[in-house]
Parts: sequence; C-alpha cells; structure tokens
Amino acid sequence: MFQAAIDSASPSHTLPAHLPAPPRGRTIVVGAGKAAASMAQAVERAWPQDKPMSGLVVTRYGHGVGPLDRIEVVEASHPVPDAAGEAAALRILDLVRGLTPDDLVLCLISGGGSALLAAPLPGVTLADKQAINRALLRSGAAIEEMNCVRKHLSAVKGGRLAQAAAPAPLVTLVISDVPGDDPSVIASGPTVGDATTQADARAVLARYGIDLPPAVAAVLANARYEPPKPGDVAFAHAETRMIATPQAALEAAATVARAAGITPVILGDAIEGESREVGRVMAGIALQAARHGQPAGAPCVLLSGGETTVTVRGSGRGGRNVEFLLALAIALKGSAGISAIAGDTDGVDGAEEIAGAVIGPGTLAKALKLALSPQAALDGNDGHGFFEALGTQVVTGPTLTNVNDFRAILIR
Repeated sequence: MFQAAIDSASPSHTLPAHLPAPPRGRTIVVGAGKAAASMAQAVERAWPQDKPMSGLVVTRYGHGVGPLDRIEVVEASHPVPDAAGEAAALRILDLVRGLTPDDLVLCLISGGGSALLAAPLPGVTLADKQAINRALLRSGAAIEEMNCVRKHLSAVKGGRLAQAAAPAPLVTLVISDVPGDDPSVIASGPTVGDATTQADARAVLARYGIDLPPAVAAVLANARYEPPKPGDVAFAHAETRMIATPQAALEAAATVARAAGITPVILGDAIEGESREVGRVMAGIALQAARHGQPAGAPCVLLSGGETTVTVRGSGRGGRNVEFLLALAIALKGSAGISAIAGDTDGVDGAEEIAGAVIGPGTLAKALKLALSPQAALDGNDGHGFFEALGTQVVTGPTLTNVNDFRAILIR
C-alpha cells in the first residue's frame, strides 16, 4: 500500500496530461521541491522536440535524476536553506524576467520548495533565515504557520515569482504535500497570491517565542515588503494545476487493500496535530475496529495522510512518522492482530534518509528483550534510534515525489 501511494504521485505517470500547449515564443521551465528533478525529467520527455525550451529547477541534495538535455537541475539543502538554494532562487528570478506575452513560464512545484528557494528580502541575511527556520522546525509550528513566516521574508515566495514573470503566461504544476492542497502553502506559493499578512507572520513568531534580529523585525514591519495578494494583476495570466495529491495516494492504497480482501477506511488526507497525540487517537480507533467492528470489521485497514508536527523536547533522532508509531505502539499495548506502517512519501522522515517504520503486536515485547524503553524514546524524540535497534525501519531512498505522510493500520 505504501508503494502504491508513492507510485500514484510519480511525475512520469501524472504530469504529461497536465502540460499546456507550447507558446509562440520561448518556454522557460523553473521549479523547486523534492520532486522538481523528476518533474523536469517528465516535462522533457513529453515536450515536443521541435519546440524551444530551457530552464532551471532546484531539488534536495540526493534527489536529482542526472543531467537533462534542456533543463538544468541543481541541488540544495532541505529543510534548512543554504547558499546553493539562495543562488538557485536568484537565477530563477533572472530567468523569468523580461519575457513577453508570447512566451510561457512553466513552474514545477512540490513539497520542500520553501527551503530550496531561499532568496531573502533586502536586509534579511541567509543566516537570519536559517536561524528562524531551525527555530520553527523545533517549535511544533504547523506547516501553514511556518510558510506564512517564510513568505514574508522571501523575495521569491508568496507570489513574487509570478510578479517577476509577468506579463508572460504562467502555468504552475503542483504536487501537493500539505493538508487541504492549498497552492499558496505548498512551497510557500511562489506563483500564488498570499492571503496572509505581516501581522500574521509576526503573530506566529510571537506564539512560539522566536526572537528576531532587528533587521528581520524591520522587514516584517515595512508595508512595502507585503507579498502580492490574490487578485493582483501579477496573477492575471497565471494558472495552477494540481497533478498529484495525498487523497489520490490514499485511494491508490485503498485499491491495493481491496484486491487483498481487506476493507479500507480512509480517515482523512489532511490530519494535523502533535504526532504523539495523533498516534494515541489512532490507537483508540484501531482498538474499536478490533473489538467492536467499527468503523469496519476485521480484516480492515485504517488509512490516513496529512502532516503532523513534533515539538522537539529531547535530543534524539526523530521524525513525524516514527514519533506517531512510538505513541501508537505504546497505546496499543501489544494488542493481537494490529500492525501499522507510517512513512513520508518522499523517503525522508525528519532530517534523515529514513522513510519511517513498521510496528506489530510483538514490537513492545521485542523492545523489552533489547532493554529498549519506547516511552524514553518518545520522551527524547528518538524514534529513529528506537526502530533502528529493532530493525523495523522503512528505507526507500529518495522517491522523487512527495505527497506527505502515509499511515496504514491493519487490523486482522
């Protein structure tokens, strides 16, 4: 089921049907995200050979697909931006400037683009953005809150890429990795009007107690740096097309379940909250299914997606999915017939090249034999360390796509 969810979001399968017709003039391809390289590859393969096309996309280190013929692929840091991402963002802005209505900008966006497109506003340094990004990642802030702040410190996000590309027509192809599939949140919406405000960004930072350098505070108080809003003239010739979503991934997994004679129950594609709390709630639903046949009787599988959060309290190696699984296993208490997988569809849960892990009825007993404490691992945010010791990690390598987290709880 996990593999089916990933395959459903493969750009090679989904992207070609969404391509616009070639323009009379030039086609400039730009983009950012964990799937940017595979999206660019799909564009190159589907685009007419006799039609001019060039461009640049930026993806995470290790997520490239090798040299392409017409689109340059560069790699940069995620989740904390680096100088390579800053340089790529500035080059992308230069590529889309000075175009005409006869040209076309094709923008390829997927999750991770916020960190990869790192062009700070005047007065804000890359070091400022790195420090704020690290603080937000540790705070437990939701993705919408983090991207609200990022948009208000960026020269390219929050619709500013669309401003630079005007008056050329702009088509953005998007792989969604956020709850609700809001294109203004995915990669902080570089081609979409921003409905949030500087006051909203300041409120997020205050809510999580994040201190600001004076230069950053000044930018967030200067109205001239407010991003363009929906309805702005910059978006008059801009169009967004969603090519892959978390819901489609869950439906692909459900198809696999039905083929195996297992009833799928999709609980939601946009589940948010603290990972450990979501794990406890999901345990309650799984036990209800096992004991009372609700919302479905065994054999059934509870499917869900979305993006939970982790408030970092310890110093361990953790990600959203393994944190969820730790809490789920503790709450299930080794209940017979219940197993689960949770993983990030990009292959990276947290900051490590580990997609997630699996648990089963014997997880706690095995941990006890190895003198491992699941509660201590949860308290220290050390899910990766715990499941590494158990030998139940899921390692996919870069999947070259990203429709966020995938969770499946199987009740037999």
